[in-house]
Amino acid sequence: MSSNACDSRSVTGEGSKEEMEGSTIERYSKIKHGSWLDQFRHGSNPWMARYLYGIFFLIANLLAWAVRDYGHSILKEMKRLKGCNGGEDCMGAEGVLRVSLGCSLFYFAMFLSTAGTSKLNDRRELWHSGWWSAKLFMNISLIVLPFLLPAEIISIYGQVAHFGAGVFLLIQLISIISFITWLNDFCHSEKYAVRCHVQMMLLATVAYVICILGIILMYIWYTPQPSCLLNIFFISWTLVLLQLMTSVSLHPKVNAGFLTPGFMGLYVVFLCWSAIRSEPAEEKCIRKAESPTGKGDWFTIISFVVAVLTIVIATFSTGIDSKCFQFKKDDAPEEDDVPYGYGFFHFVFATGAMYFAMLLIGWNPNHAMKKFTIDVGWTSTWVRVVNEWLAVCVYIWMLVAPIIWKSRQVATSNV
Repeated sequence: MSSNACDSRSVTGEGSKEEMEGSTIERYSKIKHGSWLDQFRHGSNPWMARYLYGIFFLIANLLAWAVRDYGHSILKEMKRLKGCNGGEDCMGAEGVLRVSLGCSLFYFAMFLSTAGTSKLNDRRELWHSGWWSAKLFMNISLIVLPFLLPAEIISIYGQVAHFGAGVFLLIQLISIISFITWLNDFCHSEKYAVRCHVQMMLLATVAYVICILGIILMYIWYTPQPSCLLNIFFISWTLVLLQLMTSVSLHPKVNAGFLTPGFMGLYVVFLCWSAIRSEPAEEKCIRKAESPTGKGDWFTIISFVVAVLTIVIATFSTGIDSKCFQFKKDDAPEEDDVPYGYGFFHFVFATGAMYFAMLLIGWNPNHAMKKFTIDVGWTSTWVRVVNEWLAVCVYIWMLVAPIIWKSRQVATSNV
């Protein structure tokens, strides 16, 4: 009798567990296929959570900027923090690194606690999508903690942040190239090849026109004198790289078309423009907008706000693009699969925290940054330039690698 009762209870328990999992998946399915507002009206869920993490990241960016530009005005209040040497080491570049360290620690802790989550009914999914009071307290605590640490530890973190920011740039680069490749494959698929032919040619043409126009404008704006040899080299080499990507893409063995090199050309031209814009303002080859009416100041402020929002959006979009790093592509995901890789998402934000620190200090802790400036200095310029060249190398490798591997397999089979 007792045995039957136990069996019935176990069956009932299993049934209730399955019912709970089924109701969770059903609720998430409605949210997934609903509107953007539905993601916030239906409580904690992974779609809403990613926006809240993005808001946390934006606040950390603004806090780091405030510490850098306006921290010295509250220097007297920082006298109580012994780890900051009476407040001196909590301001400027040191302050940016301290905020960045706290932000990075938060997302790295979330990475460790959510890595490997694959199903919506996993307990780690509840931690990722809920418990916001606890995570808010943890976020604030971890940002305050670095202000209690000695300057030597912050200096070590500054060196680590250089590497972490480079990892972020590499992840972002692969994500962008993967999206461009996916778009090209999508348009060349049997289902959409005929329908997208005109759109592909139009997009490719517009992309190349913008690339050429951008290169011409950079020659006009950033090479006002023949002595601006470095800028001439940057712009001319960008034109050569654009031609190289197009030639490789159109090679008969590759046959990738005009769309991918056109879109990559846009990205490369943008990186070249960013590199030149990162040169110090006092350089004679950089024409800055100066106006006695103060319009130049407003332009600087607007540019800064746009730059900060761009960092947040780029980190957010890269973080939810974990599929481009999966070796095994699943064309038919199951209903209870997580919408994006939680561990990857938090890892990208952890490295993104190091990246925004490098932008705010110009990749050099000893480099003095003016108010409302971001990513300015010769170190920033060369980081952008190297990123541009690396982007072209990675893109060309992604085109030729399948051909090389295929030829090696054929050679091996013949032997």
